[in-house]
Amino acid sequence: MPLSRRTFLKASAAAGAVTRPILGHASEWLSGPPWPTIKVGNVGQLETGKAVHFRYPDDQSPAWLVKLEQPAYGGVGPDKNVVAFSALCTHMGCTIGFTGGRFVCPCHKSMFDPAKNGQVYQGLATDYLPQILLSVDGAGDIHADGVDGLIWGRTDDLQFQKSSRKA
Repeated sequence: MPLSRRTFLKASAAAGAVTRPILGHASEWLSGPPWPTIKVGNVGQLETGKAVHFRYPDDQSPAWLVKLEQPAYGGVGPDKNVVAFSALCTHMGCTIGFTGGRFVCPCHKSMFDPAKNGQVYQGLATDYLPQILLSVDGAGDIHADGVDGLIWGRTDDLQFQKSSRKA
């Protein structure tokens, strides 16, 4: 049975009406939440091997900014050695510290390599630390612009997305 032009147009309009809201929502989901951009430090003021505490993307999310001795994956600055990570261990959410050039969880001794994208290499954690995406402006100011990974305790990034739209 041949399909008439009129039937084809009606079916196309109906399909468009159904898929448009779904695809619109999917594109928002795929692009991720509207991460805030905040200043977290200045390249010229960082000391190599000394971590600086800040909160990102909100007040419930502790993070560390550190200048390493060597270039790092995702590093910024002239030597590509400035990185930032969530300070919540991916195993059970304990607040990690920075010592001896690595992040260490005091609860179960998981260790993460900041030069290798926060890769876990010892302990009970199985996931990399979420890396804070950084940029540096012409004055050397370092800005947090997003998160690569899921912060411990969140089921998805939608929690942040909902709270950030209030501001």
